[in-house]
Amino acid sequence: MTRINTKSMSRPDEIRNLPKTKIEIVNFGSAAIMRVTFQPGWKWSECVKPSVGTSSCEVPHLNYILSGKIAIKMDDGTETELGPGDAADIPPGHDAWVVGNEPCVALDFTGGKIYGKS
Repeated sequence: MTRINTKSMSRPDEIRNLPKTKIEIVNFGSAAIMRVTFQPGWKWSECVKPSVGTSSCEVPHLNYILSGKIAIKMDDGTETELGPGDAADIPPGHDAWVVGNEPCVALDFTGGKIYGKS
């Protein structure tokens, strides 16, 4: 029998905390949904890189921005800024940082299993 599997982001299966970063995960078998909150002053290369040890973020992301703004710079120099309501497919090989004084809150549909882990 097939059934619907539901979970609440208010009761995540896992929480990971890094500097200026809160990562909340709900798992569905091999898939995960991640809600991430980046505080003002967050930058991947300063807050996450020390924990994962790669030169840039090597996690692919399929993101939807709920609030705040984030800038992403690819290793090739391409740069973009995302804000509330924006969705993006971000390949590996990037840095990112919060723009402004408001936390950036995003949902990620691909990176949750590994983001922020060494």
